[in-house]
Amino acid sequence: MPWHTCYSLASLLRAAREQSASCNTVTFDIFDTLLIRRIHDPDLVKPAVARFIAARARNRGRRWTWPQVQTLRDRFEKEQRRQTASRFDDHEACYPDYMARVLREIFADGADERLLAEVTDYELTVENTMLVARDELVQWLRELHAGGKRIFLLSDIYLPASHLARLVEHAGFLDCIEGIASSADSFLAKASGKAFPLLREKYGLSYDSWLHVGDNPISDGLRPAGHGIQALVIRDGQEKYRKAIVKRYVNYSAGRPFWKGRAVQQLMLPLEGENRARSFRYGYGYTVLAPLICAFVHDVAKRCLENDIPRIFFFSREGWLFQRVWEKITPHLYPAGQLPATGYLYVSRMALAGASCAYQGLTRTSADIVFLPAGNRDFRDICRVFNLQAEPLVPHLDRFGLQADTILNPRFPGFAPAHTLRLYDLLEDESFQDEVRRQTRPANDALQRYLEDSGFFEQEQVALVDIGWLGTIQRFLYDAVKHRGDAPRFVGLLFGASRGIPYPATLNNRLEGVIYDRDRFDLAASTIMYARDLFEEACRAPHPTLNGYRLTAGGYELEFRTADDAMARQEQEQNSYFAPLQNGIIDAADRYGAAMALLGYSPEEIKPWLRYLLASRLAFPRAAEVGEIRQRHHLDDFHGTHVSTARKKRGEKGLWDMSPLVLRYHPLIRLKCFLSHIKQCLRGA
Repeated sequence: MPWHTCYSLASLLRAAREQSASCNTVTFDIFDTLLIRRIHDPDLVKPAVARFIAARARNRGRRWTWPQVQTLRDRFEKEQRRQTASRFDDHEACYPDYMARVLREIFADGADERLLAEVTDYELTVENTMLVARDELVQWLRELHAGGKRIFLLSDIYLPASHLARLVEHAGFLDCIEGIASSADSFLAKASGKAFPLLREKYGLSYDSWLHVGDNPISDGLRPAGHGIQALVIRDGQEKYRKAIVKRYVNYSAGRPFWKGRAVQQLMLPLEGENRARSFRYGYGYTVLAPLICAFVHDVAKRCLENDIPRIFFFSREGWLFQRVWEKITPHLYPAGQLPATGYLYVSRMALAGASCAYQGLTRTSADIVFLPAGNRDFRDICRVFNLQAEPLVPHLDRFGLQADTILNPRFPGFAPAHTLRLYDLLEDESFQDEVRRQTRPANDALQRYLEDSGFFEQEQVALVDIGWLGTIQRFLYDAVKHRGDAPRFVGLLFGASRGIPYPATLNNRLEGVIYDRDRFDLAASTIMYARDLFEEACRAPHPTLNGYRLTAGGYELEFRTADDAMARQEQEQNSYFAPLQNGIIDAADRYGAAMALLGYSPEEIKPWLRYLLASRLAFPRAAEVGEIRQRHHLDDFHGTHVSTARKKRGEKGLWDMSPLVLRYHPLIRLKCFLSHIKQCLRGA
């Protein structure tokens, strides 16, 4: 009986519905038919498993590299196939048999059934991350099941039927399947045609009312047709084209590092039923921001493991998204475990500013930080930021020729350099500092209790993860706790470090930008500075901003912004607007972890692609893109309410602050801004 070849899924379904009407039994090939692979080569799953086994071996003090494990697996699998070929027509292997032998070779007496089950679970997990059910074909399969047809699955693969059942269950249609036959169980495969008589005898089937659907012209076409079974073979050109793209990117990446990141992003893309209509902001989060943020969190994990850092604290509020991404990617990237413990700290610049003065007083650098934002003008802004009551400090101001409204920011008219010098003299006055310490001590005491409850002082070294940019939160936190003998060493890991004010790095308190650091020249990465507000708002937690720490009779209380003021309403509006963006990032994180685990790339290896993403999407964005992604509100409690009348310097307005008309109709504005940005980078500005 001849078989029929279909060159699209639609034509296959038309023919299948027609032929299945006269059949009682329908069998399907599994892979590349019901389930398609994200990756072009199914053997790419094996190195990921080898890395897992090698990590397990290192945990037990055995020195095995993953290439050695992979070589051993290949050798034992080939040996079993040769042995099978001497007794059967099909050269098949059985995964539990040869994998048990691999584990005995590596772990000796430690290779028990539990270890084999653990390795098997991981291999099937990796397989599941790379498999996607073909929606339309599965829907037709369900129609067959509802119509009373007997449905079976056949596969020529080293995984036994019990393992295949787990893959099918994960895909969501195991309830429709009467039986699964694998060549790994019987060593009788479709390739030789022996699987079909085996299935007929086991389940009492009839060739006359049997339809088989698969993708291989020999195994799924010629062999079943030779038994009188109706056969349909799908040769889907679109699916072959998709796999060819993945194959090309992976092959390119072997010699050109730029393509490694592109290959990862290709594997992250949704397929079949995953690929639903989404908003532009969701897509931007999924395809643009997610690779950057996931690579940052991945690098954080890598650095902490390399430096034996036992605990990571994610700073609120941007750390909320970083922690969600961590929870998504690390199970894929580090399945052998031994990751640092994680925690989430409710902190903010405003909450920590006052607490940082409780022991050392108000420093020059802290005062200078207040006047970085253009909205802060005078001593009242210092009091607002550091939660100081101005009235008890007025006599001290008078002694140094200052008033509460003396202009201390050079952006405002009326400023004189002498004002800053008088402020610095005031900061040297011990009686002034005593009053500052008195006012800020309760906030510091409440902070200490909160940190103790969070386990902050239980380890010698902690990693502190934040978005950036000056490291002000880490600076204030260190100033607040450095007097304690049990204060841990701080290792700050920022998404981007702009270092507008030099950070006072010491052995006990250091800070580094991971994706961008001004201390490392990286022109493409520096384009993060084009849209810092975008990253802040994209990563920001949905909970309110922390205003401070307050001592109570029972201990302490975290004070959050109330939800009924104007700023809170703007914040809620911004959170709602960027919610699809965050959802895209979080959804993509799972795919990033799976793709990086499969390909075995480090975050450093995909940085060439990340640099391309940054430069192309931030320095040279489309006008519509900026209009859609630009935040509706950017809320910053640190920024005061004063408005400077001084004219902005020419070129000070950033590309992402320009009007849609300028972005759309000014032909060279992006190039002009980029050249200006290059000059600033070269000057070290």
